[in-house]
Amino acid sequence: MLLKTLIKPKKDLTTVREDATLEEALKILEDSGYRCVPILDETGKLYRGNIYKMHIYRHKSRGGDMSLPVTHLLKNATKFVSINSAFFNVFFTIKDLPYITVLDENNNFYGILTHNRLLNMLSQSWNVNVGSYVLTVVSAGDRGDLVDMAKIITKYTSIASCMTLDVQQGELVRRTMFTLPADVSHEKLETIVKALEKKNFKVPEIEDLQA
Repeated sequence: MLLKTLIKPKKDLTTVREDATLEEALKILEDSGYRCVPILDETGKLYRGNIYKMHIYRHKSRGGDMSLPVTHLLKNATKFVSINSAFFNVFFTIKDLPYITVLDENNNFYGILTHNRLLNMLSQSWNVNVGSYVLTVVSAGDRGDLVDMAKIITKYTSIASCMTLDVQQGELVRRTMFTLPADVSHEKLETIVKALEKKNFKVPEIEDLQA
């Protein structure tokens, strides 16, 4: 489920009604400074799609009729998620969109989740601002590897965060990124790395977050 604190609610957004003309929509986009805003129905409850400034400009430059309804250039009508959707579904849906539309339990427009807020959330979960080092540890992906790596590290310090990559079926190696707390010294770091490598876990990359 999406955290509501990540979503920018409808009351804080600039939107366009579906009965607006392209000329009216362009003025709203220019006044707001946004390159894209949601199109809602006349009640303001139902999401119809998005309208992009660039598409209106292109239409206008080609001599297009600016009195046409904004829905003439509607995009992304099926690009939305439910507020109850599994969080990983957002990553498959948002892709190259500036934001993903979020619908409430009744399929009414609730708000949007922007790329910026999503990246900020990932940054916080990674503890970049309060960590010392990020270790990339390579393993064979065998059962129990994550537990073994965590046991080795927690023998010397706590783990601020952990992220596993290369989880596709058939991968021969697994990369796990451990963020260590801010109080870990360089000497303790070397001790941890030696302990991991002694158990045949390779550490090909170490990032110093305080550098």
